[in-house]
Amino acid sequence: MQHFIKQSKQKRKKIGFVPTMGYLHEGHASLLRQCKKENDISVLSIFVNPKQFAVNEDFEKYPRDQKKDELLAKKEKVDIIFHPSVKEIYPDGYLTSVAVERLGNYLCGKSRPGHFKGVATVVAKFLNIVLPDVLYLGQKDAQQALIIQRMIEDLNFPVKVKVLSTVREMDGLAMSSRNNYLTPQERKEAPILFQTLNSAKEKILAGEADIHSIIEMMRSTISKNTTGRIDYIECVNARTLEPINVLGGEVLIAVAVWFGQARLIDNLMVRIY
Repeated sequence: MQHFIKQSKQKRKKIGFVPTMGYLHEGHASLLRQCKKENDISVLSIFVNPKQFAVNEDFEKYPRDQKKDELLAKKEKVDIIFHPSVKEIYPDGYLTSVAVERLGNYLCGKSRPGHFKGVATVVAKFLNIVLPDVLYLGQKDAQQALIIQRMIEDLNFPVKVKVLSTVREMDGLAMSSRNNYLTPQERKEAPILFQTLNSAKEKILAGEADIHSIIEMMRSTISKNTTGRIDYIECVNARTLEPINVLGGEVLIAVAVWFGQARLIDNLMVRIY
């Protein structure tokens, strides 16, 4: 991979990069299309990163389908699939990690301690291997995208980040590899996440200023209409991820709910001026 990148750089090729954990869906495809459109070489990585899974999480069960992934990559005319083994990325004796302070303590970081250290570490390694000019991420993982952006800025990686809009199913459910875990009943219930996010956004834009009232409305709607177990519902500053008491500027409304063994996340950005 590094040899190929070195040769491509010598030929002044512009490189775009889409990092994934595989089990690709239309959300990933949208990133790959944009990457292909804007660069000379498109690189897709497929790597289920053990360092971002806690001991009791779903690393072993995480869905994998290499043939399906390769077909989607071929359809999107990806130039390079980088599919390293765990041993290649974390050889025996591996000791180094990357942590972005504070940003990883909020939202998903509270219930998944160490998760974002694992994310930052593997993305830093991949950026050093692939040396992309442009990195493509999805808005569904808003906290992850913000943390990666901050790491890139703080560590002076010479790469531009593009965060593309969340791709959704027809009923509004954000596309995710973990949707595969949902039972038919849970799949019927899951779109309520996006519905409640939209309701909250509409209330805010209509002048509702009580954040606690908005969060309680969302909590009540999800609890009454689904079997889901709420992890968090929060309104935070879109830049710092700190919880806010007064609505203003760019606000991220974020939610995480367990449906059976599937922990689904979603979010919407609201700009208040």
